[in-house]
Amino acid sequence: MIGLIYIVVLILLFLLSGLRVIYEYERGIVFTLGKFTGEYKAGLKLIIPIFQKIVKIDTRTMAVDVPKQDCITQDNVSVNVDAVLYYRVAETQKAVLSVYNYSYATSQLAQTTMRNVVGEVKLDGLLSNRDEISNKIREIIDEETDKWGIKVDGVELKHVELPESMKRMMAREAEAEREKRGVIIKSSGEIEAAKNLEKAAKILEGSDGAKYLRTLQTLSEMSSEPSTKYLMFPLDIMQAFEKTKK
Repeated sequence: MIGLIYIVVLILLFLLSGLRVIYEYERGIVFTLGKFTGEYKAGLKLIIPIFQKIVKIDTRTMAVDVPKQDCITQDNVSVNVDAVLYYRVAETQKAVLSVYNYSYATSQLAQTTMRNVVGEVKLDGLLSNRDEISNKIREIIDEETDKWGIKVDGVELKHVELPESMKRMMAREAEAEREKRGVIIKSSGEIEAAKNLEKAAKILEGSDGAKYLRTLQTLSEMSSEPSTKYLMFPLDIMQAFEKTKK
């Protein structure tokens, strides 16, 4: 009787050792004697110990840093580019059966794809069209990893590091462009001021009262500097001189 109890207890322990908990964000791939026999969703599952095994796969979106890559652009500029890759396991059976370590394989594919895509664009395009380049990298990786059951949700270029010589050259170009804009703005202001002075001169020429008011304003401005001496001629004398000249 005691021996039978021991046997029952051993059987219960054997069965309990086959209990597995699969979380909501996981899927369980079941192998029986090494052969794929099914897929479990979330919940408490029972397998036959020794004969069966469950490989759990996380189906949440994962963010993976793509290490900095030394790339050569189409116009032969050496740049260091790094990125972040967002992907998830869409088909767990493929992710387990089709590739060894799908996470590592996806990361390696992202590195080579990023180098190839950056090599197809010029430096100006790389700096100004990051979103377009990121989307192109994502499309290529997503297509290649489809056979592994991987869905790539996004790729973001984080940083584009330029050589020091290129940084200095771009800084000089930016400074020259700022100086050019400054000269253009200043010359435009001088042209506008000259036009306004021309209009004012025509108005003063046709109005004696305006001339007198302008003269008084000038005298008022001159009086604010007592240390400076001025030689003044009466306005009547100047007008008589102009008539004589005519």
